[in-house]
Amino acid sequence: MPETAVADTGAGLSLKELARRHGLSASGRLPSLPEYTRYLWSYRHFIRAHSSARTSSALGHTRLGMLWQVLTPMINAAVYYVIFGVILGGRNGVDNFIAYLCAGVFVFGFTQAVVGQGSNAITGNLGLIRALHFPRGSLPLSVVLVEVRNYVVALLVLMGIVLLTGEPITPQWLLLIPVVFLHSIFNTGLTMFMARFGSKVRDIKQLIPFIMRFWLYGSAVLYPVTLFEQHLDGWALALVEANPLLIFIELTRHSLMEDVPLAGNPTLLWIQAVVWTVVVSIGGYIYFWRGEKGYGRG
Repeated sequence: MPETAVADTGAGLSLKELARRHGLSASGRLPSLPEYTRYLWSYRHFIRAHSSARTSSALGHTRLGMLWQVLTPMINAAVYYVIFGVILGGRNGVDNFIAYLCAGVFVFGFTQAVVGQGSNAITGNLGLIRALHFPRGSLPLSVVLVEVRNYVVALLVLMGIVLLTGEPITPQWLLLIPVVFLHSIFNTGLTMFMARFGSKVRDIKQLIPFIMRFWLYGSAVLYPVTLFEQHLDGWALALVEANPLLIFIELTRHSLMEDVPLAGNPTLLWIQAVVWTVVVSIGGYIYFWRGEKGYGRG
């Protein structure tokens, strides 16, 4: 009788040990944070393609197309200048109020866009989530990539406005590079936070316009930042000056303009910007990662 080879059944081993021996893992397991980061990186081409598709879908059917990326913040700045600069006299506290106002509007618009789009990143793509297997973090990251592209274009326009209104080009303009970098990383964490929070609390999308309007008025976008010192003191003034969006707006103005009034010492503003960036980016990323397995379910 020929000898028969019998496969090792692993008698005496637990199911967990058998799974480890054969390279198996639990279905639906949440990957570790380093694993998830590598997973996202492997989908970088998908993120880039999805962001390009979002841009084409949003502006491809309009007559002016990509030109709206420039026109929208310029129209907003023109409206705010008439109301707050001319009618309410806000320009009296700043020498170059046009550049001052445009810097605030453009920087605020960057964060406003990622908050609005980020809150819809999961709920607006449920069909894609349920049809394909990919890291869900790709969706808020594609939102950020779209808005970073738009913001770079807007900054080029802002530089032109600054020059046309009499500001000279100085070496200080180079500070705009780290400001944009920190602001982009900050917005990435904020977008990932809003993506998960928006998928859990659907009603937040109805409140976002009111939240952003309140944030707008608290960030010295439309009027000189010195007004805060005239009307606030103590903990209220400290709270307003610690506003991360106010900090990024002030650093942008400091980079592009001379003799501009600031909310605080530039060194302190830089320290605050770095701290906010680290806290929000890491916190938002971890918060989103913790909910990875639940997106699109229910």
